[in-house]
Amino acid sequence: MKKLSMVLTMMVLVLVGFCTAENPKVLIKTELGDITAEIYADKAPTTAANFLRYVDAKLYDGTTFFRVVTKEESLPNQAVPIEVVQGGQVEEAKQFPPIEHETTAMTGLKHLNGALSMARTGPGTATSSFSIIINDQPEMDFGGKRQPDGYGFAVFGYVVAGMEVTRKIQQQPLEGQRLKPPVRIIAISRVK
Repeated sequence: MKKLSMVLTMMVLVLVGFCTAENPKVLIKTELGDITAEIYADKAPTTAANFLRYVDAKLYDGTTFFRVVTKEESLPNQAVPIEVVQGGQVEEAKQFPPIEHETTAMTGLKHLNGALSMARTGPGTATSSFSIIINDQPEMDFGGKRQPDGYGFAVFGYVVAGMEVTRKIQQQPLEGQRLKPPVRIIAISRVK
């Protein structure tokens, strides 16, 4: 009986260990400062794995934050304005294949202030480029009006430190939606 009790206790501890495993965190080192983000591999496994694949292959190192969209700037061109800082565009020859689109309806993750979200042109086209959301942007969620197809964008993480750096990037000089000059991403790496 004691042996059975001990085995059951060990099984519960192992199960608790699996359930409490932490999501990975990444450090985004830029020339304007550092941003730390938690990647929600538990809720957005496909999108998170894709992002981490680029991180682990060091393909984001030396890329840039190249695009900023502000509500004011996006109004003339878009009926639904948003605020994002976009970066991580890996040269096409080094990109991994596009991934399946994980909607916010599937993951439960929303485009809240500090969300990391994959850039895409249509469902199933996301590769390396990602955005950091500034202020809540519900129109980027599934069913929102930012994309005509209604599928929205795929959130896969949230900034946990360094949102002030994201806002500093947003305030850099622009030519249209392009940062002039772009803000260099020195490296993106996993942190313990």
